[in-house]
Amino acid sequence: MSTKEKVGLLFMAYGTPRKPEEIEPYYTHILRGRKPSPMLLQNLIERYQAIGGISPLAHITDQQVAKVEQYLNSTQDDVTFQAYLGFKHIDPFIEDAVSMMAEDGIKTAICIVLAPHYSTLSVKTYHDRARAKAKEVGGIRLHCIDSWYKEPKFIQYWARQLKETFLKIPPKEQKQSVVIFSAHSLPAHITKQGDPYVKQLEETAELVAHAAQIPNYAIGWQSASNNSPIPWLEPDVCDLTRQLYQQKGYQSFVYCPIGFVSDHLEVLYDNDIECKAVCDELQVNYYRTEMPNVQPAFIECLATIIQSERKQKVCVDL
Repeated sequence: MSTKEKVGLLFMAYGTPRKPEEIEPYYTHILRGRKPSPMLLQNLIERYQAIGGISPLAHITDQQVAKVEQYLNSTQDDVTFQAYLGFKHIDPFIEDAVSMMAEDGIKTAICIVLAPHYSTLSVKTYHDRARAKAKEVGGIRLHCIDSWYKEPKFIQYWARQLKETFLKIPPKEQKQSVVIFSAHSLPAHITKQGDPYVKQLEETAELVAHAAQIPNYAIGWQSASNNSPIPWLEPDVCDLTRQLYQQKGYQSFVYCPIGFVSDHLEVLYDNDIECKAVCDELQVNYYRTEMPNVQPAFIECLATIIQSERKQKVCVDL
């Protein structure tokens, strides 16, 4: 009687409130235990209300994890994958997920952050927390995936979305259209520290634009902290929209948030409300590509990344 090898899958993500009552503790955790001011809290609540009351991100992330686990187990004969989900700013936290793996007797786990681009301020912090907890509980070897920003199936997904989006633009207007690729802004000082985040985003944008045969594109940053005294990466997507209109006279703007993988506050509000408001102000057309969410092509993409990591056997000694 043969027994399959059991491999843990640790999915990590930023996290989001699942109901209005969780907004304040979630925000407090982001602020490292300091409660947000009433004004900041109300601002965040109003943003959630503007997209329907709460973000769909939690539900989408749960589905992504379940579907990738299911896909992998339906295509593998020698291993059983068991998925776990840990968040950075809300329960279950990353440490909770690692503890659960230990309780379930997992000895080997592959870790992937649901963000394609690596930064010392983002992905590294997830991995560090997972490794620290794994070392504490003992007995688990982690294989951590740093980035997957140029995975061919990831590039193909976005190229296909851009082609489909451009079909909605009348042919005579397409030459006056521009794509704005974007990701979450981070403190600007990372560019002086050799952080690969900006270059990785630029490479993804170039690969997608080439695959989709997009001649006009630019890169912007979004969702910068409004409560930070230090500079963040620029240009902001709203500012970039105005600049491109003034300099080039584009009549259609296609927003492609390649730094994100799901519909959530940063896309549904920062793009669909704030960027659209700028387009309306300029009297130009607003378009946005469809997010990966749980589309089969994206689930297969994540599964391919995980399968590749397992084959390479890149181990992290704890």
